[in-house]
Amino acid sequence: MRNIPQLSPQDEYNQVLGSNTHPADWTNPTPADRYNLVVIGAGTAGLVTAAGAAGLGAKVALIERHYLGGDCLNVGCVPSKCIIRSSRVVAEIREAELFGIGCPDNVQVDFAAVMERMRRIRSHISHHDSVKRFSDLGVDVFLGDASFTGSNTVEVDGQSLRFKKAVIASGARAVAPHPPIEGIEEAGYLTNETVFSLTQRPERLAVIGAGPIGCELAQTFQRLGCQVVLFHNGDHILNREDADAADIVQQQFLREGIQLVLNSALTRVATENGRKVVHYEAGGNADSVTVDEILVGAGRAPNVDGLNLEGVGVEFHPFRGVVVNDYLQTTNSRIFAGGDVCMDWKFTHAADAAARIIIQNALFYKSKKLSSLIMPWATYTDPEIAHVGMYERDAESQGVAIDTYTRELKEVDRALADGEEEGFVKIHVAKGKDKIVGGTIVARHAGEMISEITLAMAGKVGLGTIANVIHPYPTQAEAIKQTGDAFNRTRLTPTVKKIFQRWLAWNRR
Repeated sequence: MRNIPQLSPQDEYNQVLGSNTHPADWTNPTPADRYNLVVIGAGTAGLVTAAGAAGLGAKVALIERHYLGGDCLNVGCVPSKCIIRSSRVVAEIREAELFGIGCPDNVQVDFAAVMERMRRIRSHISHHDSVKRFSDLGVDVFLGDASFTGSNTVEVDGQSLRFKKAVIASGARAVAPHPPIEGIEEAGYLTNETVFSLTQRPERLAVIGAGPIGCELAQTFQRLGCQVVLFHNGDHILNREDADAADIVQQQFLREGIQLVLNSALTRVATENGRKVVHYEAGGNADSVTVDEILVGAGRAPNVDGLNLEGVGVEFHPFRGVVVNDYLQTTNSRIFAGGDVCMDWKFTHAADAAARIIIQNALFYKSKKLSSLIMPWATYTDPEIAHVGMYERDAESQGVAIDTYTRELKEVDRALADGEEEGFVKIHVAKGKDKIVGGTIVARHAGEMISEITLAMAGKVGLGTIANVIHPYPTQAEAIKQTGDAFNRTRLTPTVKKIFQRWLAWNRR
């Protein structure tokens, strides 16, 4: 029996998930004489690489020590978005009176049912990442721990796999807080890898870290009936985002009753009467809060242990991960890497994009570069923050002069009708040029809207052209078009206006 994390609770949905992504009765196949690609890790980067390469006719082996699907399916995107959706329903009911609809004073949340719904949907999706599906695609799937044993061999479960090229796609994992917090290990804490196993709602929850994971889950659990205390060592949440955008989300958190403890340092955790007491310092004062659970949402480490990377000349760092060049090639020219194990962009869609680069560069002519990607991302708070390209601080640090065009959602008809006027569309263009270099959107569905800006950047379409694209009325995406209108108005200089006036005056004769 392989030593893998046990799915909890062991209900029908987790049993389906397990049988799809790591069947207990699976027997590893007899290795082929040689593989075009041996892929280590079956998260998004590994799965897309394996399926794409096999579809092109390559002989591929895929190795996974835990569950196929990686973080995204099991402990990341899929489960988090399921419970985020439930929490948004709660928020909508609580705000119903603003839309002329009466609702009960106390919205009853069945926390166990929310989590069961998440497990049901996750199990339904899991067949896409199943061992059977990938075997049917012609991929040799091996379950077990992988380790490089030579310049062209990997060992798994006592068998040796020979390869022409190999791919490290082993991902990353949640780590303990750094610097260490006295007593937290003894008290126990949750991470994104364990929080989705909850079946009973904690009455009080401490969340450590106000990055994307911490913020998404803090708001979600607050809406589902927890009293959340969010600790952050910075002076505002989501400090890597556009400051104006982060402030909108921070004000929403305060309105919803989340207790923010900013510029804080946690000193120790104690256990008293079965509950956890978090001691901290903030603003020069020492204080403490008592909670039922602690969720650590800060810090991830690459999965490089046990792979024997030193033995095959692959340079890596225990915190930054595997070192790769622009072609996603490691310091061993036969071995590539993609996804969270080596990239700063730790997103599912970034891992997908990396896999496509690896397929080209490992199997064919080495031509695709990571630096050529235009990478959007979104944080799924409510409202969401979505971004692509440069922030204003990036432009300043790189000496790029920009002009910025902003449209507040309170000026957009559909946002007013939806009662979602807190937000904006902000687009940066190269100064004096019609070239988009970045953009940020704050809106309830900003993640759905950012792709228009990303497409424009990828296709080298200017903001002036976007102004000429007909958008359905009324939509919140019309705010993007309106930034284009604002850009076009700057083209009407006093000189141009005088020329138009003279022409139109003459044309009246």
